[in-house]
Amino acid sequence: MEIEAVRKRLLSRRDELAQRAADARADLRREHEPLSADFSEQAVQRENDDVLRGLGDAARGELAGINRALARIAAGTYLSCSVCGADIDARRLEAVPYADRCARCAQ
Repeated sequence: MEIEAVRKRLLSRRDELAQRAADARADLRREHEPLSADFSEQAVQRENDDVLRGLGDAARGELAGINRALARIAAGTYLSCSVCGADIDARRLEAVPYADRCARCAQ
């Protein structure tokens, strides 16, 4: 596994997620479109706010995982399980590059 390629992929994903989270926060603050005066339209906007909050929460959670993975790369422990110390399978890291546990410990 090429660690530098993984690091670049994580940095790119981190930038993408940071922008997504910022966009969601801006939309929730109504920076681009104020809350409608129409009650039925407000109801739809409030439902959309719930979706935006969920997306923002998911983005922040993934960002935290990515930041931990970048720290593990810097520390030289990226390929090791944070629980048992065993190697994390390369296929697992390919699928979830911020995974910090081997498949056994993740269960």
